[in-house]
Amino acid sequence: MKTIEAILAEHPFFQGLDPRHLHEAAHGANEDKFDVHAYIFNEGEKAGKFYVLRKGKVVLEGISPSDELIAIDTLEAGDVLGWSWLLQPYHWQYSARVIETAQLIVLDGVYLREKCEEDHDFGYELVKRAMQAIAQRLQAARTQMLYGRPTRSIL
Repeated sequence: MKTIEAILAEHPFFQGLDPRHLHEAAHGANEDKFDVHAYIFNEGEKAGKFYVLRKGKVVLEGISPSDELIAIDTLEAGDVLGWSWLLQPYHWQYSARVIETAQLIVLDGVYLREKCEEDHDFGYELVKRAMQAIAQRLQAARTQMLYGRPTRSIL
């Protein structure tokens, strides 16, 4: 059985990360499973975790100005989710609902944020990778607004 650190090393988001930084990222991480219809996190709640989706599907949802629930993006195995722990005020900006039983690696976002402050090389590398994934989510939101359907992210 592989360790969480070994699993993360093979994940596209973490590939090529300095082994010392990979070790920090894996610190305190654990595996978790969510059943269909379960919420991993809810918009507005305090954010403190970062998720690596290993199996299953998750839909990111937001509430429109008219109080409608809108699908922003659908995530699958290999994707990462949950960036709100990185930026103040540290509350989830969207909700994440499981649509196919999901197995995830759960990382401690608060710990990662503290490590980013202590080690700016680690912080810069993590933020660069996060920005790439966030840009993909913005593109997915744009597609949703223009065409009325969620897309699948690459990362």
